[in-house]
Amino acid sequence: MNIIVKKFEELSIDELYGILQLRAEVFVVEQGCAYQDLDGKDQKALHVIGIKNKGVVAYTRVFKAGDYFKEASIGRVVVKDSERKYGYGHEIMNATMKVVHEHWNETKIHISAQAYLKKFYNSLGFKQVGEGYLEDGIPHIGMLKR
Repeated sequence: MNIIVKKFEELSIDELYGILQLRAEVFVVEQGCAYQDLDGKDQKALHVIGIKNKGVVAYTRVFKAGDYFKEASIGRVVVKDSERKYGYGHEIMNATMKVVHEHWNETKIHISAQAYLKKFYNSLGFKQVGEGYLEDGIPHIGMLKR
């Protein structure tokens, strides 16, 4: 998997289509969650894209401190179902945390994580903060990496 980082306005039409297709495939179809994915925040984000065989197989979007949470944040973390066995979740998250540090010199990162992925995010250094909550009908927890 090759990882690229782009601002919204740098994305090609094919890259944007691949990102939106992957997000819909996993969050809407696989997880059965009807939610407003196009939330107007993509334009502020940096996009970390995992490409394999010319297709988007992993993705995150990243915000500087103050754009989404008080701290820098990572969201829309997604890996294509057929590609998860290769460890691309860890790979895309490690690359994304590096992007946060390189672009904004930040080490504190806040995420809103699906609760069932707590161990995955713990393995990356994130710790739960606060109580769990429902977001779009799915149990979530706030997590912070210092």
